[in-house]
Amino acid sequence: MCGIWALFGSDECLSVQCTCAMKIAHRGPDAFRFENVNGFTNCCFGFHRLAIVDQLYGMQPLRVKKFPYLWLCYNGEIYNHQTLKSAFDFDYQTKMDGEVLLHLYDRFGIKKMASLLDGVFAFILLDTANRRVYLGRDTYGVRPLFKFLTDDGFLAVCSEAKGLAEVTHSMETAASIVPFLPGHFEVFDLKLNGKVKSSQFEQFHCCTREPAHALYDTVERLSTDFDEETVKRNIRRLFENAVRKRLMAHRRIGCLLSGGLDSSLVAAMLLKLSKEEKLQYSIQTFSIGSEDSPDVIAAKKVAAHIGSEHHVVEFTAEEGIKTVEDVIFHLETYDITTIRASVGMYLVSKYIREKTDSVVIFSGEGSDELTQGYIYFHKAPSAKAGTEDSIRLLKELYLFDVLRADRTTAAHGLELRVPFLDHRFTAYYLSLPEEMRTPKDGVEKHLLRDSFKGLDLIPDEILWRRKEAFSDGIMSEKKSWYTCLQEHLDSVVNNDQMEKATKTFPHNPPRTKEAYYYRQVFEKFYPGRAKWLSHYWMPRWISATDPSARTLSIYKPHKDQ
Repeated sequence: MCGIWALFGSDECLSVQCTCAMKIAHRGPDAFRFENVNGFTNCCFGFHRLAIVDQLYGMQPLRVKKFPYLWLCYNGEIYNHQTLKSAFDFDYQTKMDGEVLLHLYDRFGIKKMASLLDGVFAFILLDTANRRVYLGRDTYGVRPLFKFLTDDGFLAVCSEAKGLAEVTHSMETAASIVPFLPGHFEVFDLKLNGKVKSSQFEQFHCCTREPAHALYDTVERLSTDFDEETVKRNIRRLFENAVRKRLMAHRRIGCLLSGGLDSSLVAAMLLKLSKEEKLQYSIQTFSIGSEDSPDVIAAKKVAAHIGSEHHVVEFTAEEGIKTVEDVIFHLETYDITTIRASVGMYLVSKYIREKTDSVVIFSGEGSDELTQGYIYFHKAPSAKAGTEDSIRLLKELYLFDVLRADRTTAAHGLELRVPFLDHRFTAYYLSLPEEMRTPKDGVEKHLLRDSFKGLDLIPDEILWRRKEAFSDGIMSEKKSWYTCLQEHLDSVVNNDQMEKATKTFPHNPPRTKEAYYYRQVFEKFYPGRAKWLSHYWMPRWISATDPSARTLSIYKPHKDQ
């Protein structure tokens, strides 16, 4: 996890502009560098480092003797950098995983370079010899990237939008700050005055296609036979491989453990592989919730079963309410369910940073979208409709769950790893017949659960535990976290404000006092930037006025609640 920032063709003094780069200092607490580009006095890079791999030579922008004309600033982890080194006989000059981008670009060009990267990444690559700037972002947008481009060719790029919000330019019309689309790269021609012109914008990978780097993976091509036992075996192999490759770190690894299916599978596999790889420390797991939280109770059972060093962070509604403003600042969104779920994740990340030495944090994001885990999928009119919505959710992860997971951990200088969004794992799962992936026998994610049945990896009661949204599970069924929020905010926002809500906020107008408050706070930090969110996250195929699963007519609490 790092923070990257760059300007090309700035009209203003760079020493003034660079203060904007400090807005993302939380992403890289270990070191900071600000560097002008030789020969382009109005172009520069800013970099905040969280040291995970190659602690000696890991500063950026990365430059190596073999390619003196290339400048690389990237945020992410490339899990197959050693495999690619062997496959193409690259001569690395550092131990940085990101150095492989320079060699791939030199050998194959930008598109093949991006498609061969197995990992999560956002990059800014400058080629001064050919006067080109390249931007790119991983398939699911696990690592964030924002840009703005003025009409006269001033390009500004940053890991988070807040690092661009106060960058100044000479144009009268405001520049729109937009998220860079996941799975794409963009090419800019660089003029002598530092200004740029976009010349190519192209997708290099989408979630339904097997990635090009599969040819060089440690797990060979899998059988395309859809026999149920073969499928379940392949799911286990790819999931284990996804966790194993993410053990690449020089810092201590931990895992978020909510007690739900997804985080429990990740934690259990992580514990298993950490023993096989003989890591020199115990794996710490972390849960958060009130005393009677179903998540906390379930997480304790899993931790005892897998033998992790478990930490429980106590959550109270009062503390959560006090944290909401800070959370919205870091998230850069006003989406209702994203904010609700982010409060708990923000507080548990704060605990990890302050009370432990774990820095690389595994989590279960992406599974619900991939495996049709939300309970509204029970109402999908057909297997085809379920598949289409699953793919839609995966493509929108960068606006919702992946955004939440990145910002809440990065706010405290932690690095997130999400095995369920492994390129090969997701491509294989999406290649399966549609009927195999739908809820079965009244149970969502049936195929995933069934794939791990009988292995004793996690307790059976957890393997078959019903879906409980993280923002709901941190408090008891008797009184949900969203209920506490709504009761508190009922007196904060008045009825007059609600009556004028559509005029006050014409884009995505808030329908509840809770939503109105979130929008108010967002506008305080990011005035006029409401279009960063295209739409609210909401269940489909069911009459829903609230994103919480507990408000849906088909929700059934677990028998122990």
